[in-house]
Amino acid sequence: IDNNLVERALKKAILHRRNSLFYRTRNGARMGDLFMSLIHTCELNGVNPFDYLIELQRHAEELKQSPSEWMPWNYRETLARLARPAAA
Repeated sequence: IDNNLVERALKKAILHRRNSLFYRTRNGARMGDLFMSLIHTCELNGVNPFDYLIELQRHAEELKQSPSEWMPWNYRETLARLARPAAA
Protein backbone atom coordinates (compact mmCIF):
# COMPACT_ATOMS: atom_id res chain seq x y z
CA ILE A 1 0.00 0.00 0.00
CA ASP A 2 1.33 3.41 -0.89
CA ASN A 3 0.35 6.88 0.11
CA ASN A 4 1.42 8.85 -2.97
CA LEU A 5 -1.59 11.17 -2.94
CA VAL A 6 -0.87 12.40 0.58
CA GLU A 7 2.86 12.59 -0.08
CA ARG A 8 2.27 14.79 -3.15
CA ALA A 9 0.00 17.11 -1.15
CA LEU A 10 2.59 17.39 1.62
CA LYS A 11 5.32 18.08 -0.91
CA LYS A 12 3.36 21.12 -2.18
CA ALA A 13 2.91 22.41 1.36
CA ILE A 14 6.60 21.98 2.16
CA LEU A 15 7.65 23.70 -1.05
CA HIS A 16 5.29 26.59 -0.30
CA ARG A 17 6.63 26.86 3.27
CA ARG A 18 10.21 27.03 1.96
CA ASN A 19 9.28 29.68 -0.63
CA SER A 20 7.31 31.71 1.91
CA LEU A 21 10.53 32.57 3.76
CA PHE A 22 11.08 35.25 1.12
CA TYR A 23 7.83 37.20 1.45
CA ARG A 24 8.48 40.78 2.47
CA THR A 25 5.24 41.40 4.35
CA ARG A 26 2.56 39.46 6.17
CA ASN A 27 0.06 40.56 3.54
CA GLY A 28 2.33 39.17 0.82
CA ALA A 29 2.51 35.87 2.70
CA ARG A 30 -1.29 35.86 3.08
CA MET A 31 -1.72 36.37 -0.66
CA GLY A 32 0.78 33.60 -1.36
CA ASP A 33 -1.20 31.29 0.92
CA LEU A 34 -4.43 32.24 -0.83
CA PHE A 35 -3.06 31.50 -4.29
CA MET A 36 -1.39 28.27 -3.14
CA SER A 37 -4.70 27.07 -1.74
CA LEU A 38 -6.55 28.11 -4.90
CA ILE A 39 -4.05 26.40 -7.20
CA HIS A 40 -4.12 23.19 -5.18
CA THR A 41 -7.93 23.18 -5.13
CA CYS A 42 -7.94 23.58 -8.91
CA GLU A 43 -5.54 20.67 -9.33
CA LEU A 44 -7.63 18.46 -7.05
CA ASN A 45 -10.68 19.21 -9.21
CA GLY A 46 -8.93 18.58 -12.54
CA VAL A 47 -8.90 22.26 -13.52
CA ASN A 48 -5.96 24.12 -15.05
CA PRO A 49 -5.24 26.85 -12.46
CA PHE A 50 -3.98 29.34 -15.05
CA ASP A 51 -7.09 28.98 -17.23
CA TYR A 52 -9.31 29.23 -14.16
CA LEU A 53 -7.71 32.47 -12.97
CA ILE A 54 -7.95 33.94 -16.48
CA GLU A 55 -11.69 33.20 -16.58
CA LEU A 56 -12.17 34.75 -13.14
CA GLN A 57 -10.57 37.94 -14.41
CA ARG A 58 -12.60 37.94 -17.62
CA HIS A 59 -15.84 37.54 -15.68
CA ALA A 60 -15.08 39.71 -12.66
CA GLU A 61 -18.52 41.36 -12.63
CA GLU A 62 -20.40 38.06 -12.81
CA LEU A 63 -18.09 36.70 -10.11
CA LYS A 64 -19.04 39.56 -7.79
CA GLN A 65 -22.73 38.81 -8.32
CA SER A 66 -22.56 35.09 -7.52
CA PRO A 67 -19.18 33.81 -6.27
CA SER A 68 -20.49 30.32 -5.54
CA GLU A 69 -21.05 29.73 -9.28
CA TRP A 70 -17.35 30.36 -9.98
CA MET A 71 -15.76 27.68 -7.82
CA PRO A 72 -13.18 25.46 -9.54
CA TRP A 73 -15.54 22.48 -9.54
CA ASN A 74 -18.44 24.27 -11.26
CA TYR A 75 -17.15 27.29 -13.17
CA ARG A 76 -17.22 25.43 -16.51
CA GLU A 77 -21.00 24.97 -16.23
CA THR A 78 -21.32 28.68 -15.50
CA LEU A 79 -19.24 29.53 -18.57
CA ALA A 80 -21.39 27.24 -20.72
CA ARG A 81 -24.56 28.83 -19.36
CA LEU A 82 -23.24 32.33 -20.10
CA ALA A 83 -22.29 31.32 -23.63
CA ARG A 84 -25.76 29.91 -24.52
CA PRO A 85 -27.66 33.22 -24.87
CA ALA A 86 -24.91 34.62 -27.12
CA ALA A 87 -25.21 31.61 -29.46
CA ALA A 88 -29.01 31.76 -29.66
